[in-house]
Amino acid sequence: MRYRIAHTTAYRYSEPASLSQNELFLSPRITATQEVLQSRLAITPEPQYLHRRTDYFGNLAHVFMVQQPHHELTMTATSLVQTTPPDPPPGITPPWETVAQRLARREHPPELEACQFVFASPLVTVSAGARAYAQPSFPPGTPVLAGAVALMGRIFREFKYDKTATTVDTCVDQLLADRKGVCQDFAHLAISCMRSLGLAARYVSGYLETQPPPGKAKLIGADASHAWIALYVPDFGWVDLDPTNNLPAGERHITLAWGRDYGDVTPVKGVVMGGGVHTLTVRVDVTAETTRLDPL
Repeated sequence: MRYRIAHTTAYRYSEPASLSQNELFLSPRITATQEVLQSRLAITPEPQYLHRRTDYFGNLAHVFMVQQPHHELTMTATSLVQTTPPDPPPGITPPWETVAQRLARREHPPELEACQFVFASPLVTVSAGARAYAQPSFPPGTPVLAGAVALMGRIFREFKYDKTATTVDTCVDQLLADRKGVCQDFAHLAISCMRSLGLAARYVSGYLETQPPPGKAKLIGADASHAWIALYVPDFGWVDLDPTNNLPAGERHITLAWGRDYGDVTPVKGVVMGGGVHTLTVRVDVTAETTRLDPL
C-alpha cells in the first residue's frame, strides 16, 4: 500500500506570543515493512532555529524555535510511505513465563535490548491492579502471543472508546476504574499488563487508514493520530497489536515512532511565552494513493 499523510497542527493566540519552542515526532520511521518515499515539514512563521535529530529509540525528531512575535503557529508534516504486510508471527510461541525468564536473564543481545521495555515508565505504571487484570489472559503455560491476543480482545470488549473520558495524564489505575478512554489509554493499559508479568512491550505512535461508512464519502481532515503496542517475542522479534481495534497491526498502520509510552513520542509538544488564550486545531488526512502495489 502507498499512503500520503498530511498532519497539520495550528495554534491561534489571543495575544502575541513572543517565543515558541517545540519538539515534533511527525516523520515516519523506516522499518522492515515501511519505506519512506517523501517526508517534508513546513512551519509558519519560519523558525529562527530548526534542528533535526535521532533520539535514543531511533525516532526522527525536529526541534525548533520561533523567536519573533506571532499570533499563529502552524506546523504541517506531509509524507509519502509505502507499506508491506508484516511477516506472520510464529504459530506457536514460548509460554509467557519462559519469555519473562529469558528477559530477566538478559543473556542474549535481543533480550538485553528488549528488557528496557519491561520496566515502569513515566506514564505506564506496573501495578498489582494491572497484573490482576492481565492474569485471566495468561494462565500458566499460555503461549505469550496467545495471551497477548486474548488480552487485546478483552480490552476491546470491556472498555469504551470515549474522547472526553481521559487526558494525557490519566493513569492506568484510573483507566481500570473508569473502563473508558482512547487509543493512547488502551495502549498504556496493555503495556502495563504485560510489563506487570515481566514481558517487554513498547508504545507505538502512528496513523491508521480509516474507511467511511458504506455509501458515505471520506471526510477531509477526519483522520487522527493513532497508537498501538508491540510485544517482544523471543527468536522472532516485535509483534504489533492494536487493542483499540482488536487486530494485529498491518499494512494499513503507518508507524511514526516508538518508545516506552506516549511521553517519549508525543507528536507535538512544546512551550510558549505569552500568547494569552490559545486555540488548537489538528487536522490529519491519510489517503491511499493506490489500492495495492503489485510486485514486479
